[in-house]
Amino acid sequence: MSEPNDLSAFWMPFTDNRSYKANPRMLVAADGMHYTAAAGHKVLDATGGLWCVNAGHCRPRIVEAIRKVAGTLDFSPTFQLGHPLVFEAAARLALLMPEQLDRIFFTNSGSESVDTALKIALAYQRARGQGSRTRLIGRERGYHGVGFGGISVGGIVGNRRQFGTLLAGVDHLRHTHDLARNAFSRGMPPHGAELADDLERMVALHGADTIAAVIVEPVAGSTGVLIPPQGYLQRLRAICDKHDILLIFDEVITGFGRVGKATASERFGVTPDIITMAKGLTNAAVPMGAVAVQRAVYDTVVGSAGPGIELFHGFTYSGHPLAAAAAIASLDTYAEEGLFEKAIELESYWEDAVHSLKGARHVIDCRNVGLIGGIELEPRAEAPGKRAMETFHRAFDSGLLIRVTGDIIALSPPLILQKSHIDEVFGKLAEVLASIE
Repeated sequence: MSEPNDLSAFWMPFTDNRSYKANPRMLVAADGMHYTAAAGHKVLDATGGLWCVNAGHCRPRIVEAIRKVAGTLDFSPTFQLGHPLVFEAAARLALLMPEQLDRIFFTNSGSESVDTALKIALAYQRARGQGSRTRLIGRERGYHGVGFGGISVGGIVGNRRQFGTLLAGVDHLRHTHDLARNAFSRGMPPHGAELADDLERMVALHGADTIAAVIVEPVAGSTGVLIPPQGYLQRLRAICDKHDILLIFDEVITGFGRVGKATASERFGVTPDIITMAKGLTNAAVPMGAVAVQRAVYDTVVGSAGPGIELFHGFTYSGHPLAAAAAIASLDTYAEEGLFEKAIELESYWEDAVHSLKGARHVIDCRNVGLIGGIELEPRAEAPGKRAMETFHRAFDSGLLIRVTGDIIALSPPLILQKSHIDEVFGKLAEVLASIE
């Protein structure tokens, strides 16, 4: 039986529970760029929590917005009812999206956003008389959350192998990671646009009339920061247009300034039909996700339905008042402090810092875009992932929070960082790498 203050009751997500509970590292407070560890030392947050705290921790405007609405409207259903904040949040969010992607469906997480987007794509194809288009195309090494739809279109084998065959009718494009040709590229790598042509192979294999949608991350984050090759996204968009296939961008990580614009779609100049979001939408203060849908897709689904409910989908907490308030306050903070623009201003300095680790012990690649960095380490023989995890632990103990996936270090700091923070991140990381066997 668990005791009230022991560690056994909580089954931790994406965690080696046995190892963690034998040597726990805990966070007890946060402010600005830093966490405070239970041991008492400050920890510089180089990951924005989990890719999500874009405006820094415990920002007063966001905290006060949540506090205020919690005391006046703790909950309001959005099934056949509404509350003013959710409509304001949707309208504000629509203004940040690419033109015509101005219909917003709220969820509670990135995983729910992805499953929602996939269901909308299928509903749209049926609504326009293309009911044979049921196939969904993801990409190898893609991460699209942990719902059954998301792990089906996702391409990280460790997230899939325990759960059987998943959704039927799913296929995967080749990933774009190419160390042989693109190692240590600055920004978008020069080689690999032709990998988008893999979609033509899918069309030839399955028939375009069976494919509902393609979903990709503009920058593949959780698999280890894979930057799209120059021209790749444009080519993928053109092939989708040619075959009348919906294109979904999973921007759960890249949204809200992470790449220097409101969306990666804006940064890279490629407009999909649907965008999924979460994380930075509320600065992670309250869980919330969203799906931005092209107006023509919305109009087709809603306009073709008979009387009553047009889309049989939703969540109890879709557009929760606290989340809506946090979203509005977060968008205000981003705008008033110019944080998206700040990411662009710091990008060159950040890029130089990321690539300063070229030649560091164990480093086989450095890559970057916006305020995202990926440092790939050579794996230990017979022990993949161990070197990076040891780096994670030593960095934390020395006052630096990083994220590791496999043998890749992923960095995504709050957008409020200063050059001095960048210097500290890479100075400490260089020291830690030098100490790792």
